Amino acid sequence: MKNSETKNVAGSSLHLENPTLAETDPSSLMKLAIVASIAAGVQFGWALQLSLLTPYVQLLGIPHQWSSYIWLCGPISGMIVQPTVGYYSDRCTSRFGRRRPFIVAGAALVAVAVFLIGFAADIGHAAGDPEGKVAKPRAIAIFVIGFWILDVANNTLQGPCRALLADLAAGSQSRTRTANSFFSFFMAVGNVLGYAAGAYRNLYKVFPFTRTAACDIYCANLKSCFFISITMLLVLTTIASFLVRERQFSLEELNEEELNLKAAASGGCSGRLPFFGELFGALKDLPRPMWILLMVTCLNWIAWFPFLLFDTDWMGKEIYGGKVGEGKAYDMGVHAGALGLMIQSVVLGVMSLGIEALARLLRGVKRLWGVVNILLAISLAMMVWVTKSAEHYRATLHLAASVDPPPPPAAVKGGALAIFAVLGVPLAITYSIPFALASIFSASSGSGQGAVAAVASSILSFTMLPSPPPDIKIGGSMGGH
Repeated sequence: MKNSETKNVAGSSLHLENPTLAETDPSSLMKLAIVASIAAGVQFGWALQLSLLTPYVQLLGIPHQWSSYIWLCGPISGMIVQPTVGYYSDRCTSRFGRRRPFIVAGAALVAVAVFLIGFAADIGHAAGDPEGKVAKPRAIAIFVIGFWILDVANNTLQGPCRALLADLAAGSQSRTRTANSFFSFFMAVGNVLGYAAGAYRNLYKVFPFTRTAACDIYCANLKSCFFISITMLLVLTTIASFLVRERQFSLEELNEEELNLKAAASGGCSGRLPFFGELFGALKDLPRPMWILLMVTCLNWIAWFPFLLFDTDWMGKEIYGGKVGEGKAYDMGVHAGALGLMIQSVVLGVMSLGIEALARLLRGVKRLWGVVNILLAISLAMMVWVTKSAEHYRATLHLAASVDPPPPPAAVKGGALAIFAVLGVPLAITYSIPFALASIFSASSGSGQGAVAAVASSILSFTMLPSPPPDIKIGGSMGGH
């Protein structure tokens, strides 16, 4: 990119040129909403993972302190799958378009993965796993395989989906921000539905066949939720694939863009290793605004990831004082955490629709992002105070070790739920503004939207390392949250 263009981008953060292979005119809001609605199906499944899977893996017999390492597949698949998918989706010459083949393939893989996860206990039992509260090695193996496939599938699906939204926006700043706001809104819708389904304890009665000798009520509820998740995602993906069309790109167009990118990257693309050459060349030649964007987003996710992974576990162990598989306190806390996440998702949805208005009120998206990051820091710090309040309340009761701890007082539970709700505000910004700015910067530099996903995910994945569960003390306090 020319120096003058770089300065213009850095100064305004919103200057655009016509992307190389984008649509010539922005698509209608209806088309943007239809594509963005896929996020509801994806996020429905993610909500189930974040609220229910950490307790579920412990029911399968995976030690609590090791459960976070199961989530390593997210960062690893993000570093490998999204760059690969981004690269090849930019160069796809399918008659169905550049993005839709990857979106459909990702949705199909999600269905397979969710089936393996939901039926892991049944498959393991059929293969010889013992019953009862013991480790089930065959079920654990099936679960881990399904979980890794699920993360690969989600990365295959989400990157092209966001890239398709950017293509449909056709370089329009307003449509790009609106498209990402739609995506964030539908993520909130999926969250609300997912957490509501996870908090409902009798969903298995709708699918009575889910309860088996190897699958108790908790497992059957999770399996029922996954059935709904698969149906929702496949329906939304099918609707979007049929109603939103892409044009087929020719090899000549793609080769022309390749030559332009090579010239802009000053030799960054290697003839022998085009994928890695472009990846490292893109990292080398990223404009300064993109580097700042990536660094701020890295810090965001370092803060977010422990919360997103252990939010319901935090409620069950720290606020309710329960232990996995012992008594009712932990399960009550997990369900209270699911309620908090549902409230958070409502706030997330409302906030997603108000981002444009708030950005105008604060005179820019950069200032808005800065304000909500301060709010994020304060909210996460308050989690320590609420945890200590819950511990102090239980300590004053002097309960015997064998007694199931009572529920926390209303003030402590209300404080915890309030933190969940407030965090919906910065979460809406995290799901929207960084992606919108990345699309804008990539359009300004003439890069493909898939290449942006490759660069961003490769850097950001390093921040999403597994954090220790909240019961593993570090320095005597709950540092993970």
